Amino acid sequence: MENILVTGGAGFIGSNFIRFLLSEKKGVRLCNLDILTYAGNLENLKEVQEDERYRFFYGDINDQALVRQILNEFKIDTIVHFAAETHVDRSILGPADFIQTNVFGTYHLLEEARRFWIDEGFNREKKVRFHHISTDEVFGSLPPDDEPFNETTPYAPRSPYSASKAASDHLARSYFHTYGLPITITNCSNNYGPYQFPEKLIPLSILNAVQGEPLPVYGDGKQIRDWLYVEDHCRAIELVLEKGTVGETYLVGGNNQPTNLEIVESICKILDDLIPGSPFKPHSSLIRYVEDRPGHDRRYAMDTRKIQRDLGWQPTVSLEAGLSKTVKWYLENWDWVASVCSRPEFGLWVTRNYWQRGGKR
Repeated sequence: MENILVTGGAGFIGSNFIRFLLSEKKGVRLCNLDILTYAGNLENLKEVQEDERYRFFYGDINDQALVRQILNEFKIDTIVHFAAETHVDRSILGPADFIQTNVFGTYHLLEEARRFWIDEGFNREKKVRFHHISTDEVFGSLPPDDEPFNETTPYAPRSPYSASKAASDHLARSYFHTYGLPITITNCSNNYGPYQFPEKLIPLSILNAVQGEPLPVYGDGKQIRDWLYVEDHCRAIELVLEKGTVGETYLVGGNNQPTNLEIVESICKILDDLIPGSPFKPHSSLIRYVEDRPGHDRRYAMDTRKIQRDLGWQPTVSLEAGLSKTVKWYLENWDWVASVCSRPEFGLWVTRNYWQRGGKR
């Protein structure tokens, strides 16, 4: 792992991974390919922009000529593929972008890696790896008493987003079995932490609560998720790249199962403590229930014993500590929040997705 291509590195998890890897690995060179959609933000990478080991390329993973140029010029031996459309709600309203990026984009990356590493023989000079980042949502929805997802759980996606990610997982595995492309896959649970675009539950709840805006909660709020602090996810990816077995899949989760309502209530309690003079205290009074989204998965849970047993990874940041760190980060980086939320598209999206579902402002 010397010359790395990260796709989607200006997004939430990708930018955290780039900062993490450059701080951990002094001998790497890293190229970041990102088309800078609404969720991509170069402000996420300000602290590394002057690092001589880092290069940014504006472009689409579907642009095979550009991908080919980067692979050839920088002798890329490792691809870490984050680039994806990831928001379930957006996939319900407009699935086409999800198919284009998540399915066709992954296909084009796999093709270029196969051409450079296998057809042209670069893998005879260096050890290479294609690591694909996926999600627990490909497994569908768990009944209340079922065992957690594991690496052999059958796929049962229920939204256009999760279906597109399932397709990309299958493509990656097919390139391993058919062409011998050295791939690994991680399916992660819900990530949270610094620099997450505030359309997702945790940053949106922080943003709205601080400003006295309603906190939208789907349905009864009792949907269950496993929450993973983003830096723990970055450590897991690094371990899989260094020690993971080619062709294998590893599940990565935070080993917790709160309801969405409990997450929002926890954020409110943290803000009550951090901003005792807030006119909106108690912040839980801002919670508003809105119409549930179509096909909303009821429960996710992750069995992470394989990555713990084989690679020695386990989450180090508890949900309580991670939520506290995350809330403090957003409060201390309000300029970043204001910049992101000043985009007209963001306000239109929140109105369309939440308040048109019947929540009261």
